[in-house]
Amino acid sequence: MNRVPLAERMRPTKLSEVVGQDEIIGEGKILTEIVRKGEPVNLIFWGPPGTGKTTLARILAREFEADFVEISAVTAGKKNVEEVVERAKLNWNLKTRTILFVDEIHRFNKAQQDAFLPHVESGLITLIGATTENPSFEVISPLLSRSRVVVVSALSKDAIIEVLKRAIKAEKASKRVSKKAIDLLAELSGGDARAALGDLELALSLASKVDEKVVEEAAGKKMPGYDKKGDNHYDTISAFIKSMRGSDVDAALYYLARMVEAGEDPKFIARRMVIFASEDIGLAGNGALSLATACFQAVERVGMPESGLMLAHCAVALALSKKSRQTTDAWYKALEVARKSRGEPVPTWLRNAPTKLMKDLGYGKGQKWEAGFHLDKSYLPESIKDVEIWKTTK
Repeated sequence: MNRVPLAERMRPTKLSEVVGQDEIIGEGKILTEIVRKGEPVNLIFWGPPGTGKTTLARILAREFEADFVEISAVTAGKKNVEEVVERAKLNWNLKTRTILFVDEIHRFNKAQQDAFLPHVESGLITLIGATTENPSFEVISPLLSRSRVVVVSALSKDAIIEVLKRAIKAEKASKRVSKKAIDLLAELSGGDARAALGDLELALSLASKVDEKVVEEAAGKKMPGYDKKGDNHYDTISAFIKSMRGSDVDAALYYLARMVEAGEDPKFIARRMVIFASEDIGLAGNGALSLATACFQAVERVGMPESGLMLAHCAVALALSKKSRQTTDAWYKALEVARKSRGEPVPTWLRNAPTKLMKDLGYGKGQKWEAGFHLDKSYLPESIKDVEIWKTTK
C-alpha cells in the first residue's frame, strides 16, 4: 500500500505538466518567461486552495537548480526564519541560490514579514509566498513592492477532469471509474485539484467499481470554497449585489444560492438587501425598502432553511425593480456640502423661539404652523443658499 497521498504522487514536476493555468503558463506568459530568462524573482502566488501554488514554487526551484526551503507560516516561528537565513548564507558562499517558499504567508504578522525584508533586498533569499487571501491587505507593502503577484486561478471543471483522468491512468484504474463518477468528482471539487484527487483516492478504496453513489459517499456534502472573512465572502456578496443592480435575476439567485449553501449568515444577506433597496432602487420603487425590511425580520423569526425562500423572494423582487440612485447621489452630495460648511449657522428665522428674547432677536420670524407652509427663500445657511443638491442629481 502506497502511503504517499495520491495528490502528492500526481504533483507535476514541470511547467508543461501543469493543467489549467493558461493565464500564467505558456508562450509569453509570466512563469514561462521567468524560467526562460533564468533569473528567479520574488513572487506571491494568490489563489484558492488546491490550485497548484506549492507545486509551481517547487517547479521553479527545480528549474533554477536552487536550494528549496519550504515553511508554513502556520507553524514557523522566528527560529525557523533565522535557520533559513543561515542556510542561505552557506548557499551564497557555494554560489547556490536559495528559494524560500512560505505557505500561507498571510499568517505571518508584520514583524515576521519584516524579518525577511533585508535578505530579500540583498538577494540572499528569493521569496515565493502563497496565500489564499488578498495580498494587498495581508502582505506588508515593502515586501509586496519587491514581489510580483501572480494570480493562480481555481481550476475549471474540464481541467479537474483532466487531472482525474491522469490519476486514474497512473493508478491503472480506468476500468474501475465510470465517466459519470469522474464528472461528479470534478463538479464537487470546487476547482480544487487536491480535493478532487483526495475524493478519488477514497472512492477507489471504498469500492471495486466507482460510480456516482460511491463518489457521493467519498466526498460527503461539499461546501463551496468560501471563507466568511476572506475574499470569496466579499467577492460573492459583491457579485450578488451587482447582479441585482443589473436586473439579472438568474445570476442574483445563483449567487444567493452559493452563499446559502456555504453557510453564510442569512441576516448578513438580508441586511445587504435592505441597503440595496434604498441605495439602488430608492424612489423608483418605494415599496422595496419595506419589502427588504420585512425580509430581514422574517429571516430573524423563521430561521434556516426556510429563510432561503424569503431571501429568494426579496432578491427576485429587487432585481426586477426599476432602479434609481437619485436619493443616494443626493445624500452623498449633501454630506459633501455639509462637511465643507459645517460651521455655518442655521438661519435665524429657521430656529426655535421658546423665549421672548429669542423672538425679539428674530428667531422663527415669519414661520406659521400650517401644513405645507413655505417661505419664498432658501432654507439653507446664507453662505450656501444657492447650492443645489437634489436638482443636480438624476
